[in-house]
This record gives sequence, C-alpha cells and structure tokens, in this order.
Amino acid sequence: MKTKISLGLIALLFVFMNSCTKDSNSTNQQGTTDMAVSLTDAPGNYDEVNIDLQGVEVITESEGTRTLDAKTGIYDLLKYANGDDTVIATGRMKTGMISQIRLILGDNNTVVVDGVSHHLITPSAEQSGLKLQLHDELVAGVKYALTLDFDANQSIVQQGNGDYLLKPVIRIIDEAISGSIHGLVTPDTLHATITAEGNGHSYSTITNGSGAFLLKGIPEGTYKVTITPNSADQPKVIDNVQVTTGESTDLHTIAF
Repeated sequence: MKTKISLGLIALLFVFMNSCTKDSNSTNQQGTTDMAVSLTDAPGNYDEVNIDLQGVEVITESEGTRTLDAKTGIYDLLKYANGDDTVIATGRMKTGMISQIRLILGDNNTVVVDGVSHHLITPSAEQSGLKLQLHDELVAGVKYALTLDFDANQSIVQQGNGDYLLKPVIRIIDEAISGSIHGLVTPDTLHATITAEGNGHSYSTITNGSGAFLLKGIPEGTYKVTITPNSADQPKVIDNVQVTTGESTDLHTIAF
C-alpha cells in the first residue's frame, strides 16, 4: 500500500511539474517579441556620408529604457539607398507600447564632397542621442521590424564658414501602412534628385548609378513629384501621383 501511494505521489508530482514548465514557457513566449532596427537612406549629392553609430536604445512602457544589441561602427549612408538597408540593432523585448527610439552617435561623423572629407558637427548627438518619437505596440510572438530612413539630402547643412553641420532628418518607415514611388531617369549620368511633396510633407532621394530611384515609406495620398537633374536641364514635374498603401507607383522612364 505504501509503495502504491509513493508511486502515485511521484506520478502526480511529475505531472504537476511538467504542466508548470509548459505554462512558464508559454507565458514567456506570449510576453516577448523579437525586434530588429534597420537603416536606409534618402541620399544627397555627396561622395560619402559617414555616421559613427555607438548604440541604439528603445523606450517602452514595460521596460523603460532598453539598450539593444547594436552593430556599432561607421556607416556610409549612401551604400543603403534606393531600397537597400542594413540591420543595425536587434533584441528581444517585452510586449507593450513603444514610445521612442534613440540613436547614439559618436564624434567620428564625416561627409565627403568632391573627394575631400569634412567633419560633421553634431551638437547634441553624443550626449543624449537622436530621439525619434513613435507610438506603436509590440505584439507577442510577432517580429517587430523598424526601418529608419536617414535623409542625407536634408540632414547636412553647409554653414557660412564652410563647416558642415549634421542636423538629422530621420523618418520611421512602416511599410505596412505606406507605399512607394519608383522610376528611371535617362540618361543615367544626370544623378537627378527626386522630390515628392504632398500632405504638408516632402520626401526626397537621388538616382543610383543606373538612373533608377525608389522613394519608400510614403503615406497614401496624392503627390507632386519633381525630378531635378544635375545639369542645365529644367526640372520636370509630374502632378497628381497617386500613392497607395502596400503598392509601389511606377513613374516609368523620365527622359531628359
């Protein structure tokens, strides 16, 4: 009788422990999600735009300030243009609302113009980071992918004394609620700047070596697109360009 009771207790204890383990794992899986932060660029007419990335922080209601596993180093933004991007940080986060992303930059930021490298003055980036506000929710079990569009064309300001100032203009791209515009400018040697204006906002990029361009992360709506070549040719304007969520509007070939 004692043997039967002991075996029964052991079996009951095993079942109890096994169910606790499953519940614990399930709770853990339901309460976390993987996060990845990528970097892309809406470039300007420079040889290189190099930023010194030292860290990436996320502010959430569940964890406060959380430092992600960042791939620190020097990034030439012009390598990640027209649809290309690179992952700069990852981490597993608790679910809940996310309110801010911070990019921590070092002091080794430069811009190369006509083969000459210039130091980029970054007034406050070293101390507190570049703060990007957002209001989104981390959902359990759903990977959260965030793309930061660093607009080099609008972020670099040449001062009267010849110095270059880095005043970052960074957009958060959520492709699930935005569309894009793409096309081809000929000849491909023009290195044209493409600007889309609408809804009180402006988005820009330049063509790549083949004359192609892609403007990502544009909210649905109607836009005026201006193609400005790096030549004596007059800009071309295309009115009433429709952007639809989840789709890419093709402007086909714009010939000069």
